Amino acid sequence: MENTIARPPFDPEIEAAFVAMGGMPSFTPEMIPVLREAPVAVERDPREVLSERGFVFNDRTINGYDGDEIIVSVITKKGRTGTGPGFFHIHGGGMILGDRWGGVAQFIDWAERFNGVIVTVEYRLAPEFPDPYPIEDCYAALLWTATHFEEFGIDAARLVVGGASAGGGLSAGVALLARDRQGPTILGQVLMCPMLDDRDCTPSTLQIDGLGGWDRTSNQTGWGALLGDRKGTDDVSIYAAPARATDLSGLPAAYIDCGSAEVFRDEDVAYAMRLWEAGVQAELHVWAGGYHGFEFLAPHAAISRESVATRDKWMNRLLGA
Repeated sequence: MENTIARPPFDPEIEAAFVAMGGMPSFTPEMIPVLREAPVAVERDPREVLSERGFVFNDRTINGYDGDEIIVSVITKKGRTGTGPGFFHIHGGGMILGDRWGGVAQFIDWAERFNGVIVTVEYRLAPEFPDPYPIEDCYAALLWTATHFEEFGIDAARLVVGGASAGGGLSAGVALLARDRQGPTILGQVLMCPMLDDRDCTPSTLQIDGLGGWDRTSNQTGWGALLGDRKGTDDVSIYAAPARATDLSGLPAAYIDCGSAEVFRDEDVAYAMRLWEAGVQAELHVWAGGYHGFEFLAPHAAISRESVATRDKWMNRLLGA
């Protein structure tokens, strides 16, 4: 398929930020090792932010998929007492990049506001560890978290899963697994620009092609690494690609957001609509002019600040603030 569809324009303020960074290349498979070596230029080390805000973290080694060892970090306010919600964080990176610290800083305000605990998981990355390693690592970490609710002071009735991009897709997959395996009860799922569909067949995938960043080429690279030759075939699990699920009933309340000018727009909108059809409470926001990850790349832009504030308001309602 060739790109013959005009895309919605970028918001001028975040477009200026994109241009100022010199743009970003599309990611191809041979670039994965180089990208993993490259420093992250748009984000401070979240551990510095955590320390400045008075948080401490404790690394724990647990059994992931197939009994192999993985690491999770348990993050709490220093001197915390009592009980509060649990925030289970899954990082983004297109299934091929990143670590458990990427994006965790956005959960700090919630943990502070609600006396909560953040658990963030170091799931293994494709292509070295293809599906089902990432999703099963995440689910194993969720089960481990549930067995430590009392130790960590987590209210079992207020468990929230969430993440951005691949982390959003994995969060949706974890919610499906918890439902289908009668796992821990999840109160809410925060799906930020989630990566849900491997089939590469929506208008937004054609619109966001050749732009650099997480465009169609990058998306094909990520799904190809995760699924290999199974990508786009009938041999793909609903837990790896939640957009393929035919039954979305019984899932936790969802917050879904994305930009109007990003690859994931159409699959995210479709997922919200299908949650509503299944009787699930869901809130959807499509930010006009937003490209993928705009609030991380241009955090001071008006659209970025509004998107974060809107997400915060949803969390306040979910947790009863």
